[in-house]
Amino acid sequence: MQARKIQEKRFQDHTQLYTNARMSSTMTKVFCPISKAGQKLLQVAMEKLGLSARTYERILKVARTIADLAGSDYISEVHLAEAIQYRSLDRSGWGS
Repeated sequence: MQARKIQEKRFQDHTQLYTNARMSSTMTKVFCPISKAGQKLLQVAMEKLGLSARTYERILKVARTIADLAGSDYISEVHLAEAIQYRSLDRSGWGS
């Protein structure tokens, strides 16, 4: 619930936007800034896992939500790594 409140506050000036998952690529750039180390981590994951640009944005959105759940204003490398791990599980068909 707390993460949802954070998102509502974040998007209060954007009437069509109310969750991280609904961000456009432009909004992702605004609301999901990452450090140089985070960029490097994502770049390596993209290359090693063969991920698309669309997947890159999905990972950022999930990492933003993970950061919200942790009560963090910033997306850390830990949040990104967790989001990448979830994507890897999704690709491997885990749970199917």
